[in-house]
Amino acid sequence: MTTTATAIEFTVNGRPATVSVDEETPLLDVLRNSLDLKGSRFGCGLEQCGCCMVLIDGALEKACAKPMWSVAGKAVTTVEGLGTPEAPHPLQQAFLDEQAGQCGYCLSGILVAAKALLDRNPSPTRREIAEALDQNICRCGAHQRMVRAVEKAAAVLRGETAR
Repeated sequence: MTTTATAIEFTVNGRPATVSVDEETPLLDVLRNSLDLKGSRFGCGLEQCGCCMVLIDGALEKACAKPMWSVAGKAVTTVEGLGTPEAPHPLQQAFLDEQAGQCGYCLSGILVAAKALLDRNPSPTRREIAEALDQNICRCGAHQRMVRAVEKAAAVLRGETAR
């Protein structure tokens, strides 16, 4: 079987990108291998663990099995698009402050899932936060810290003093 490379144009973290790949190539492969964006991780490859979460036109999506043809002309945001080491997004800062990561492998997907939640609901309850993060598998046992970090970031984003 012969594969044919196709030029696919899309936006990544606010910047235009064009890649020449087979249309069925998973978005995660392109992000990590063609665009050197290593934040999104490969976990299961079956859209089950959430390590590869990104936003596509603002919607939370799993990048490990998302074919490139499906992102043509769309805006993709990875964890690298949230903030920088010098100016972290309030979620990133809250996760640092709350020591909400252990090994960190799953954190990029969790941060992107939390961002999607706060974009649609700036005042989530603890239950809503837990439900939003439920599709992200983390084996480190830092779930309560993660929920506290999302609560703290939500308060900061609303302009309130964080607890």
